[in-house]
Amino acid sequence: MGEVLSQNEIDNLLAALSSGEIDAEEMNDNSDKQVKNYDFKRPTKFSKEHLRTLEIIYEHYGRLLSTSLPIYLRKSIQISVASSETVIFSEFTNALSNPVILSIVNFQPLGGTIIIELATQLGYAMIDRMLGGAGEPLDKSRDFTEIEMTIIEKMMIVCMQLMREPWKNVVDLNPVMERIETNSQFAQVIAPNDMIAIVTLNMKIGDVEGFMNVCLPFFTLESVMDKLNTKYWYANMQEQKDENFEEYIEAMLRRVDVPVKAVLGKTRISVNDFVNLQLGDIIRLDTDVDQDMIVYVGNMKKFTALPGTSKDKNAVRVTSVIREGE
Repeated sequence: MGEVLSQNEIDNLLAALSSGEIDAEEMNDNSDKQVKNYDFKRPTKFSKEHLRTLEIIYEHYGRLLSTSLPIYLRKSIQISVASSETVIFSEFTNALSNPVILSIVNFQPLGGTIIIELATQLGYAMIDRMLGGAGEPLDKSRDFTEIEMTIIEKMMIVCMQLMREPWKNVVDLNPVMERIETNSQFAQVIAPNDMIAIVTLNMKIGDVEGFMNVCLPFFTLESVMDKLNTKYWYANMQEQKDENFEEYIEAMLRRVDVPVKAVLGKTRISVNDFVNLQLGDIIRLDTDVDQDMIVYVGNMKKFTALPGTSKDKNAVRVTSVIREGE
């Protein structure tokens, strides 16, 4: 982009033209005009706006992964968008090593597939965690066994399904896992010269760090390219806000399980007495029989209650609610 002149500079330029200090013909000399070469083999099909919108989508996706995968792996996971770029498909496949984890996903209802590449050290770490290990990668890469591939497939299906929510503002996806390849030569589902957008996620599972690359071909996204802009994305997000959103959140919170415990009383005994406790021994508590018990919800005192039974099971009857600050 050329330099933008201020109003003062424009006035001075017009005055110089009027006085003859500057020749207008010299100003129109285009001999130094910069010409930008256009590579027809690599047409620019993804704009910066498209890439920025894809980054926003996969930032949301990374947050979903970092909260969902720990349920399976029982390990802290940190995920962030590292970069986004456009290349031709052959450049992407040429940079892959063997073995590799390539998930080929049918991006229904869009007409085409995408590829999710997971770094092998992350795959080994996931397998190790799922089989009860510490989540450490192998010192030397090797081919995956059938059992390991089954575990990887399960994890990649979880990752694939989580992609529906971030794309909801653009298209209602129903992705289907077609297959997983460990050799890049068998994953030629896109023409070598087709343009693709690659969104790179930096994933850290415990102490193991690696990349997850999401390969998005242009012909797969072609029908929704007009929607891949931040203005549409945010506007559509506002339209989808439900008026009953607070009620929905409240209904979801009501379904959350919370631990509830009723404390009969407390006491202190020596370790020796505790070790030698026998059936029939009596432990004296610091409460009376007719005294209200404290009922805890989580770690908070919430109710007072009296002990009793209900249908041959121990139970308590709530006598009062403990308000905040009491």
